Amino acid sequence: MSPAPDQLDSPKGRRILALARAACAGLPEVDEVVDGFGHHTFKVRKKSFLIAGMGNDGGHVSVKADHASQAILIARDGFERTPYIGQHGWVSLEDPLRHDAAELAALVEDAWRLAAPKSVVRGFDAAD
Repeated sequence: MSPAPDQLDSPKGRRILALARAACAGLPEVDEVVDGFGHHTFKVRKKSFLIAGMGNDGGHVSVKADHASQAILIARDGFERTPYIGQHGWVSLEDPLRHDAAELAALVEDAWRLAAPKSVVRGFDAAD
């Protein structure tokens, strides 16, 4: 079985991917992998915190969140509980290109902090 094609290999997909990469740019120990479904998954020490992909209804960026933050975000327009992994706190931005890049970067940093080992977070905070 061949791997799925890169879901973000389109003009819109490349803009979404650039937005996701920019949000991760200053975070340590981030790896980007294309999974078997063609999603770009960003990980810190093998733990996922950001997933970018395309669906039937457009592009999506999903971020790891705690359950309290998830509830606050999905009450807002433009956010939804991520299918399949929403029970773990994940939130999807319905059209990431319409969201403020600074807000996305803050959400991504929060997601990274949830996934990263405490020692990596302490090192990141100490460097600031």
